[in-house]
Amino acid sequence: MTKANVASPHAPRGRTSNLRLYTRRFARNKPAIAGLGVFILIALFAIAGPLISPYSHTDMDFLALTSPPSAEHWFGTSVGGHDTFAQVATGLQRSLMIALSVSIGTTVLSAFVGTIAAYFGGVIERTTLLVIHFLMVIPTFLLLSILSNASGGDWRVISLIMILVGWYLPARIIWTMSLSLREREYVRAARYMGVGGIRVVVRHLLPNIGSLLVVNFTLGVVSAVMTETGLSFIGFGVKLPDVSLGSLIGDGAGSITNAPWLFAFPALALTLLTVSMALIADGLRDAFDPTSAAGGRA
Repeated sequence: MTKANVASPHAPRGRTSNLRLYTRRFARNKPAIAGLGVFILIALFAIAGPLISPYSHTDMDFLALTSPPSAEHWFGTSVGGHDTFAQVATGLQRSLMIALSVSIGTTVLSAFVGTIAAYFGGVIERTTLLVIHFLMVIPTFLLLSILSNASGGDWRVISLIMILVGWYLPARIIWTMSLSLREREYVRAARYMGVGGIRVVVRHLLPNIGSLLVVNFTLGVVSAVMTETGLSFIGFGVKLPDVSLGSLIGDGAGSITNAPWLFAFPALALTLLTVSMALIADGLRDAFDPTSAAGGRA
């Protein structure tokens, strides 16, 4: 038997088999598949909506103030004559951009902080946990409101602030998961062979908590959307001329009796987005968990 015929235990084929296994288990979860389908439709609406709309979200039609849905204005108009369809599509696009950027940022930051603290231990671990435990006693939403109010409504600054105040809880969970990994044989072997600490973290610790990071990222999207919506609803988030689902819901809440479409359409978009992402997160969690009965048998 030649070396070419000997299968390496670290060959890409094994990773592909795992991916296929996770995909099959996820595909068996009908609510998760439904959530994925709804999310794809929402994403397409956010991308294509501003392009197919005959109006932009800043255009004003002074001949159709607070007009109900019609052939000219598909979702009606606001008090200022803004086209609600264009505003909902643009607001959904902005909320998605904020949620994805925040979720990616918090996942990456918390992953590195948690695994580095667990692997190196000592002063680094004690200092990291001290910072995390200190931040956990601070009212996060109050701090976020104060900082976001000073951002001028720029969604990029708001996203950065949300990352800076949202990384520590996932980092605490990742640190706990990584404590057992640092005692594994392959981690000890890499340490004895002189492999650098950062390289061990990147090549051995992070890949072994990949499933946790994927689920955290998906749930982070939901959390970021709800946080941004709350900030914009009370006026501390995205500000005009930019719009988000939170700002649209906040504006439409005062007109819910005489112009319900101003509240109903952005609220529907928000509900579909959060529910679909929650279903996807549940499906991913069950797919990665071999003990879960929801994913069926391999």
